[in-house]
Amino acid sequence: MPELPEVETVRRNLTGLIVGKQIAAIGTDWEKILNGGLQFFQDQLVGERFIAIDRRGKYLLLRLSNNKTIISHLRMEGKYALMEDHDEPHARFTHVWFTFTDGSELRYFDSRKFGRMTLVDTGTEMQTAGLKTIGPEPTPATFLVADFAATLKRHKKAIKSVILDQATVAGVGNIYADETLWMSKIHPERPADSLTEDEVQALHDNIIAELSTAIDLGGTTVHSFVNAVGKEGGFQNKLNVYGRTGKPCFRCGTAIEKIKVGGRGTHFCPQCQQNKVSGD
Repeated sequence: MPELPEVETVRRNLTGLIVGKQIAAIGTDWEKILNGGLQFFQDQLVGERFIAIDRRGKYLLLRLSNNKTIISHLRMEGKYALMEDHDEPHARFTHVWFTFTDGSELRYFDSRKFGRMTLVDTGTEMQTAGLKTIGPEPTPATFLVADFAATLKRHKKAIKSVILDQATVAGVGNIYADETLWMSKIHPERPADSLTEDEVQALHDNIIAELSTAIDLGGTTVHSFVNAVGKEGGFQNKLNVYGRTGKPCFRCGTAIEKIKVGGRGTHFCPQCQQNKVSGD
């Protein structure tokens, strides 16, 4: 699933590709992706222009000239691409397309058909499911360590599960949870309320730093992610534990292990990330 760095990369791509373009037609071959149906989207958006592309957590917010916003969640495999000629045949898994008056076409691809687009009045997007309960963006100005510490103290479940909860901090997914826990030397199964003050600070700082670096490198391509111009990310070359089962830890040389935490495949170093409170 694209996480915050990947979605931010797509946002930046789309801003340069479609802002200012006027919609001439909308089509789909899998109407479930469009919440409310194709006719609803056509009635509301044909003739309008994209005026901005924003993001909140893993959600893209495509702003239209009539004060409407498309909330787009890519889920597992969603991707966007702009075709200069709308007559170019649709590639496999093309499920939604926005044809523009200049002849180009924005296409949405989704091999699993899990992605969704929801059309709302601009300014009301934070009232929708998912966004209504979303936590702070992982930036120094919005993700405050005191609030993070208070949240962790309320949970006895595994720390990895807590930071994957989008109500804790927006945008962290499986890859960056594993990476930031390794950087912080915290076992993914540690109860969240057992973290020391220093560990909370380290994890907080590493979440901010790691996601920022991943954004700078265009996200992580592990399975199939490409951005809106068809380019892979660069952060996969910086991964320390994710996808490295059996390989030596870059810090201590111990073989990386993989377990399940909350049903999610989880990579960690059993030497660097021992399941005990620091100082025990």
